[in-house]
Amino acid sequence: MTSTDEAFVAFDRVQKSYDGETLVVKDLNLSMPKGEFLTMLGPSGSGKTTCLMMLAGFETATHGDILLDGVSINNIPPHKRGIGMVFQNYALFPHMSVAENLSFPLEVRKIGKSDREAKITRALDMVQMGDFAGRRPAQLSGGQQQRIALARALVFEPELVLMDEPLGALDKQLRETLQFEITNLAHQLGITTVYVTHDQTEALTMSDRVAVFDDGRIQQLAPPDELYEKPENSFVAQFIGENNTLEGVVQEIKGETCIVKLDSGDIIDAVPVNVTSVGERTKVSIRPERVEFKKERLQEGTHTLKAEVLEFVYMGDIFRTRLRVAGQDEFIIKTRNAPDQERLTPGQMIEIGWLPQDCRALDA
Repeated sequence: MTSTDEAFVAFDRVQKSYDGETLVVKDLNLSMPKGEFLTMLGPSGSGKTTCLMMLAGFETATHGDILLDGVSINNIPPHKRGIGMVFQNYALFPHMSVAENLSFPLEVRKIGKSDREAKITRALDMVQMGDFAGRRPAQLSGGQQQRIALARALVFEPELVLMDEPLGALDKQLRETLQFEITNLAHQLGITTVYVTHDQTEALTMSDRVAVFDDGRIQQLAPPDELYEKPENSFVAQFIGENNTLEGVVQEIKGETCIVKLDSGDIIDAVPVNVTSVGERTKVSIRPERVEFKKERLQEGTHTLKAEVLEFVYMGDIFRTRLRVAGQDEFIIKTRNAPDQERLTPGQMIEIGWLPQDCRALDA
């Protein structure tokens, strides 16, 4: 991870309390290099939006330092931080045209008229809204308004842009389109971006790294694939994507493998992630797409479990099957919709298994 000294954005032992007693953000240390797209992800009340608001200057840290390019910005007011902001509710001025909305942050910075016009044209072209300069926000759709809000955040060419749930109010298809556009634009312009969302798919799709927040702390900070494939604790495993959990007790730990006896009596192999001793209770985590039921795909020596098919759902590109496994009725497997893929039927008994490296023994 980038050290605080060479980071473009850094939180150094930052805490935040609103009442002087309860900490909403607890001892946060986070460093970002220039040009990174970092997403703060977590449930409501986890502290992610408070962190964004402290970085923007709308909230003050109770303790610790927030640095921008090596300089503490704790006492610098929001309008002097040179940060672009995009909100979920667009926050456009309704009485101004699109061009006037974009002109406002430039006028505040005392930029001359001809330069203003050039920057406005460039920003609107960036978000494919060049033909809408004369319209008022009320004459635009939600997606168009959000593009204008993005253009306004970029128009004065900030080095840092903060986005707070910017796509939350849009429909699924438009949201997905804008996810790719925002990411591509940020990377193309080399802008450092801090993005806040509670949508896991959005975080995994858009980010260079994701900071998963819970209870005022970062539970894991990692690139999207590592976060999904190698969750470091039960909270991250459950919060990111769909996940199967089986509970049991660690029977043996040998190097990079441990043997877990499930509460059902079944024995499985797993990777010991944050279990350290024999006799310790654990939740083992297995992603639905890593589970196999075709014997030829199961590696020799893999422990298999008996399973009863409870529900089979056709979802177009995949089949989603719910099973009863080790006494639990919510075990999910996902299989690709392919010509050779067997369609399972409720009541059918099958054997399932997975590679030991895809099964992680986490905290109980």
